[in-house]
Amino acid sequence: MFRAPEFGILALPSSDLGIWGVMDEKRVYLYDSTLRDGAQTQGVDFSAVDKEAIARELDGLGIDYIEGGWPGANPTDDAFFAAPPKLKRSRLVAFGMTRRAGRSADNDPGLAALLAAGAKTVCMVGKAWDFQAEVALGIDAKENIAMISDSVAHARRKVDEVIFDAEHFFDGYKANADYALACAKAAFEAGARWIVLCDTNGGTLPDEIERIVGAAARHVPGTRLGIHCHDDTGNAVANSLAAVRAGARQIQGTLNGLGERCGNANLISLVPTLMLKMGYTTGLGADDLKHVTHVSRVVDERLNRAPNRHAPYVGESAFAHKGGLHVSAVEKDPRCYEHLEPGLVGNHRHIVVSDQSGRSNILARFREIGIDIDAGDPKVMELVDEVKSREFYGYAYDGAEASFELLARRALGGVPEFFRLTSFRVLDERRWNAKGDLVTVSEATVKLTVKGTPYMTVAEGNGPVNALDGALRKTLDSIYPGLADLRLVDYKVRILTPGDGTRAVTRVMIESADKTGEHWNTVGVSTNIIDASYDALHDSIVYKLLRNGAPPACGADPLRQSDSAARAPSARRRPAGA
Repeated sequence: MFRAPEFGILALPSSDLGIWGVMDEKRVYLYDSTLRDGAQTQGVDFSAVDKEAIARELDGLGIDYIEGGWPGANPTDDAFFAAPPKLKRSRLVAFGMTRRAGRSADNDPGLAALLAAGAKTVCMVGKAWDFQAEVALGIDAKENIAMISDSVAHARRKVDEVIFDAEHFFDGYKANADYALACAKAAFEAGARWIVLCDTNGGTLPDEIERIVGAAARHVPGTRLGIHCHDDTGNAVANSLAAVRAGARQIQGTLNGLGERCGNANLISLVPTLMLKMGYTTGLGADDLKHVTHVSRVVDERLNRAPNRHAPYVGESAFAHKGGLHVSAVEKDPRCYEHLEPGLVGNHRHIVVSDQSGRSNILARFREIGIDIDAGDPKVMELVDEVKSREFYGYAYDGAEASFELLARRALGGVPEFFRLTSFRVLDERRWNAKGDLVTVSEATVKLTVKGTPYMTVAEGNGPVNALDGALRKTLDSIYPGLADLRLVDYKVRILTPGDGTRAVTRVMIESADKTGEHWNTVGVSTNIIDASYDALHDSIVYKLLRNGAPPACGADPLRQSDSAARAPSARRRPAGA
């Protein structure tokens, strides 16, 4: 017989709650499924490197659970779990499904792969709609409940924490409430830490969500309930908040609302609303909340997607005012047309006519990278103007922190010149070799001056950027041994002016890493893709040398600073129509 515990604050033995202990009724736990649900977005294809980088951003933000993917489902997820990132604040979750019909829990290959992934928390999905069980799976409804119970109980003996996603729960409840609740209670009684109610088809409305979650909470405590909403009616965020009002204390969602069809509940919108509007606490502190804009834009940059300017809280236009009475009122008191202080979420006010924004953000970035400067120093506003000018041209520093740090330090005179580029040349050859195979070979020639000595090196690569990197490193690695562990782990190109065809302005983003595990991103912009690549590559190398404390080779950096100025929008080609 199923038990129906009282709803309220739940104090259970620590062995049952794992790391969480006694639950606080105002605490909401955040579960990010970007690395799996987000990968189902049309046009999105995460690499293992992408997944690792996004996981680091989520961990830094303070998200409670990070779903890494489905072990055994594809090579990318297998590679990710074979070398998972070391998380400091979050719990890594492996996703899978309950045992199959006709198999025992300890003899099911899919369940075995899930439990062998190495994650201390697992999330398994099972049907909570008798129609789905009988039609989609072709099994008896009672067997479906047994599959849920057996799988959760088996997993509970193997890992610290089990989460059960009750797929199609809301459609199932509307069709047969007793059966949907029986599925949820089976997982609860088998030892699942969280029973997550899923609006899988995304067709349920907020009033229905609140009513049904409230009903479920009379059978499974709200402190054990989660919510997973899809956005097919545009209500995923509202539905998630309605579930919290009804007692659920875990929210599943994705960064920027990525997901299949119309997407999933957008955590970037949910977190500020929970904390700043509804008074709930999460794993994020006030300082963490200031990074949500940054994280949102970093994810878009990694996916080579233009950020949504009108996204709530974090969009470039979220706090933009275009002259007239609105601007006059906002300048007197921002509360006239702003629902909160933009800096609370890491965004800033943007007055389109006078462009009065940016100083506070620049100063905050200075503090993050350890630069102590007086807010009244005229160099601050000079740098603000420089950043705005460059971003107008196409640079994006939200996803290229290393390039921003170098730009800032150069403005303050703090970057030595480690080497001086005289020239480079890159050649591509496409030909048939002696075996009749079609091959493409890139060759780069680089002329450098280091410590007053000229060098010329030549290298081949599997592409022009690889060849250019090889030629630079042939000289620099021998002079600066600290560069030996520098490796390029990702390279992305975005066309900024597609209407210009092959004459378009391009932005190159390069991600680099070293043996310490630190990753950094650099950016270059030009109408010439190799030129843009060199700028990003140069910044990557200089950042590594600066961080290593390498001795300067050429004293001050007058050439590089003038080169940087030459690349400013005022002196270079602007995008058409800009």
